[in-house]
Amino acid sequence: MATVTTKTGQVIDRQVMDSMLRRRLFYTPSFEIYGGVSGLFDYGPPGCAVLNNMIDLWRKHFVLEEDMLEVDCTMLTPEEILKTSGHVEKFADWMCKDPKTGEIFRADHLIEDVLEARLKGDKEARGQKVEIDEEKEAKKKKKAKDAKAIKLDDAVVKEYEEVLAQIDNYDGPELEAIIAKFDIRNPTTDGNLLPPVAFNLMFQTSIGPSSNMPGYLRPETAQGQFLNFQKLLDFNNQAMPFASASIGKSFRNEISPRSGLLRVREFLMAEIEHYVDPEGGKKHDRFEEVKDVELSFLSRDVQLSGRTETTKMTLGKAVESGLVDNETLGYFLARIQLFLLKLGVDQNKLRFRQHMLNEMAHYAADCWDAELQTSYGWIECVGCADRSAYDLTVHKNKTGAPLVVRQARAEPLKVEEWQIDLEKKKFGPRFKKDSKTVEAAVNALSQEFREKLALDLEKNGKIEVNVEGVESGKVELEKDLIKIEKRTRTENVREYTPNVIEPSFGIGRMLYCLIEHIYWSRPDDEARGVLSFPPVLAPTKVLVVPLSAHQSFRPIVQRIMMRLRRLGISNRVDDSSASIGKRYARNDELGTPFGITVDFQSVKDNTFTLRDRDSTKQVRASEDEIVKAIESMVQGEETWDDIRKRLPEFTGQEVE
Repeated sequence: MATVTTKTGQVIDRQVMDSMLRRRLFYTPSFEIYGGVSGLFDYGPPGCAVLNNMIDLWRKHFVLEEDMLEVDCTMLTPEEILKTSGHVEKFADWMCKDPKTGEIFRADHLIEDVLEARLKGDKEARGQKVEIDEEKEAKKKKKAKDAKAIKLDDAVVKEYEEVLAQIDNYDGPELEAIIAKFDIRNPTTDGNLLPPVAFNLMFQTSIGPSSNMPGYLRPETAQGQFLNFQKLLDFNNQAMPFASASIGKSFRNEISPRSGLLRVREFLMAEIEHYVDPEGGKKHDRFEEVKDVELSFLSRDVQLSGRTETTKMTLGKAVESGLVDNETLGYFLARIQLFLLKLGVDQNKLRFRQHMLNEMAHYAADCWDAELQTSYGWIECVGCADRSAYDLTVHKNKTGAPLVVRQARAEPLKVEEWQIDLEKKKFGPRFKKDSKTVEAAVNALSQEFREKLALDLEKNGKIEVNVEGVESGKVELEKDLIKIEKRTRTENVREYTPNVIEPSFGIGRMLYCLIEHIYWSRPDDEARGVLSFPPVLAPTKVLVVPLSAHQSFRPIVQRIMMRLRRLGISNRVDDSSASIGKRYARNDELGTPFGITVDFQSVKDNTFTLRDRDSTKQVRASEDEIVKAIESMVQGEETWDDIRKRLPEFTGQEVE
């Protein structure tokens, strides 16, 4: 457990905080009365409200401000699409199994757990202070040899730290070598483990009653966006660059879900696909607006050296130095940071970490993760990848669909190239249902290979072409089916496949990390937590508190409640018999930023007290002024400090 403190300097007690979140129904394990299923959670009313507010803010910050084209694509995906995209073959994590117990571990997580436990034991042996996650220790039932205080050689400590710094960079054979070298075993039984094997993370299903169309629940929302690219380009009047966006559920069959909301099997994503001309150097016309934004970078080179120190640098300098590859990638890194800060994230607990080469997804040319520091360590919440032209290219080659941009050239361009002509009348009957697949494979042949095939065709009267998707994996083409000649053509229109910059947001992860950043407790009431959600995110904006159950308060409470709701400001009434102080404290746990007290003075002159959650300070003013102040703060136009300057302070104390 990483040592993380609240804004008041208190060390976060994750057990207490998690208990509060579940008790107040932010989230709860799914199917709990049946024993639950790991990695599946349900969101309760306050959790749903915060998620919806986050999505609304995301739409305004990205979709609206950047004029993106939002789509909502199906979660069911035929296998053929995900084979083409590479997910069927490559979307996997490494797992290892205990052959005696059948217990399964995700290999990189197991190595992390064991090495961190040993380093903790080394610190204890050296008399250094160690933070202990008692819940984690109890669940893992660590063997004494991994948990007890044993002093390690300095060289071994350094080696462990270097492995942990690069843990995301190892493939299966490298993980196997580390497990063997450091004698890593099943932490529960001390049993030996089988070598790591790749486990595909997608949930498989079938589409239709006959089960003859295999499919998957999508692991990301991106493929639906790519397959609609040409329609979106037409909708955008062929204008480039442009971006599509999608918000929806995705699914990953995690090997060993842990860490609550941070690693789940069903989750909400918000993804952007920004299409850009690769020949333009991936410039962005709004880069000047963000070039002076300062970010904390953890580069690939620093990680490979076994270190984790970040470097603060302006975005302009990062792009100029080549640390960040291009302006468009950099622009979105800045926009991601600005969005996270709007949510209320602590900037001191935010960094951008560059993916190492082995770690990057199969489609990525470069990738940076926005990571947030929590009691679980640094957690990836947003990925920003340069997917190059990978996805559009593979889908274009597979289907022959024109997933390209065509632009008129200012000057005609003469191009000398090897061109292929197919005898369509013979081609279709020869290959039947495979004809489109064969034709797409032939048209995708490179110029260099076409030249070689032209010579082979001339010499042998036939050629052989590899075709993925046909039974034999290759086809033979004779002279009567194909002609390959070198010709010169004049190109008046430039045709190109756009590159894609993809920011991808894990909404649930952001929510949990944000909660850790805004959670704290008052020194005089550490048993109760406070969630300092910004007003725009808070699940309920206002608590209306009548001083007592006196009949005269009811019409006033009803009037205020309905007036706020008509303005779109969520509110709750707490007319229980508990003291006002306790009623406010209960709602501080829900993150309610403001409270209105209705008392006997309100009956006389229609004035009310307005309480601020974080400071517990109060002002008193007329109903119109109070409502206007709340509306202004919820919309982000004013802060509590602004309100205190213009409305009279109320110094009466809350009654406990």
